[in-house]
Amino acid sequence: MVSTTSVSDAPTRSQLTAAVEFSLAEAKKSGATAAEAGANISQGLSVTVRLGEVETVEHTRDKGLGLTVYFGQRTGSASTTDMRLEALRDTVRAACAIARYTAEDDCAGLADPGRLAKYFPDLDLYHRWHPDMPQAIELARTAESNAREADPRITNSEGASLSTHEGLEIYGNSHGFLGSQASTRHSLSLSVIAQDQGGMQRDYWYTVARDPRQLESPAGVGREAARRTLRRLGGRQLSTRECPVIFEAPIASSLLSHFVNAVRGSSLYRQASFLLDSLGKPVFAGYVRIHEQPHLAGALGSAAFDGEGVATQARDLVRGGVLQGYVLDSYSARKLKMATTGNAGGVHNLTIDPGPESLDLGKLLKRMHTGLLVTELIGFGVNIVTGDYSRGAAGFWVENGEIRYPVEEITIAGNLREMYRQLLAVGNDVDTRGNLRSGSILIENMTVAGN
Repeated sequence: MVSTTSVSDAPTRSQLTAAVEFSLAEAKKSGATAAEAGANISQGLSVTVRLGEVETVEHTRDKGLGLTVYFGQRTGSASTTDMRLEALRDTVRAACAIARYTAEDDCAGLADPGRLAKYFPDLDLYHRWHPDMPQAIELARTAESNAREADPRITNSEGASLSTHEGLEIYGNSHGFLGSQASTRHSLSLSVIAQDQGGMQRDYWYTVARDPRQLESPAGVGREAARRTLRRLGGRQLSTRECPVIFEAPIASSLLSHFVNAVRGSSLYRQASFLLDSLGKPVFAGYVRIHEQPHLAGALGSAAFDGEGVATQARDLVRGGVLQGYVLDSYSARKLKMATTGNAGGVHNLTIDPGPESLDLGKLLKRMHTGLLVTELIGFGVNIVTGDYSRGAAGFWVENGEIRYPVEEITIAGNLREMYRQLLAVGNDVDTRGNLRSGSILIENMTVAGN
């Protein structure tokens, strides 16, 4: 059993708020025309168990304040972990000294005050959980023991880790904005090794949630880690070929991350994206919808405002396969002569909707008929400027819609522009364990390089 409580106006919140307000006031006294400050405090516990024995126990507690000042179009930034008034004054002085010697940048400055958040919905992001040390160790031990007992071929473990984290962030600026967000994140992960006469294989599983009551059971995590590891035994190489490829849901979100990088403001104003000048043009298959959902209750990417205090809002980045918008903060928006999209700090629960057929993974395999199911990606061979894609991979060869055998030591290659346009189907097995949410994705054709 676990218990949760709601965050309250604890002294820590008051102290952080006072530190932000004091820093902004000091910046104004020092002649800054504008300023912004963010303060945070966090704490957590991490326990790792391997082969039944405790390997590491780590308690963390961090705090800090970062300040940016503007003297017209000149900018200076400084940070501190000391919240005493004199230390905060020193931080302001340091930021102001830097600003006086920097070059002017006509795109520098705070976010437009008209875009700052005015409403702060309860997004259910804070669920405090403080398991005592014996309980944390036992939860990790249970996950590992269930994996090791699942099959005699599970011969070793890389360890099971339980972690809890809670934090509070306060952001304010000289436009009068002051906002706070308290959040928690709890996880349990496990990696094990299986061995038979053909060799050894490893795989893992994990669960993560804001609310500890929504975590998968330790026994379930252990059994799933064992299942995923055992199915990889007997891996083979493939001959080089071209074929359809399915990216399993836990790794399909990587295709979304490449898309985000390509439509991020910094990539666009530097002209370093294969999706340059693609706004209003088809970039995905015609049924694809990719959208942000920043106000999902309890989700890992939810936020009422971004890192500049700009209100977040639900919006489509891709609708009907057509690119509808970019990922911009205030600086990159000014560079592009556009408006911020509320993405200072990143996207918020970016989701690619399941296709109209609403296929689970089994039906996606039937749809593919013959091809490659990729369950692990290795290395990073992605060029966002050209869209060229090449990564090491492991997974399973599929024939007649059925998995035939595991494969390893292969490379999959293509070009992201073509891969997005050849996206045949998105499964309904959406992985919600991160800020990028996707089901399994079927690509019509890729090059598979083997022996």
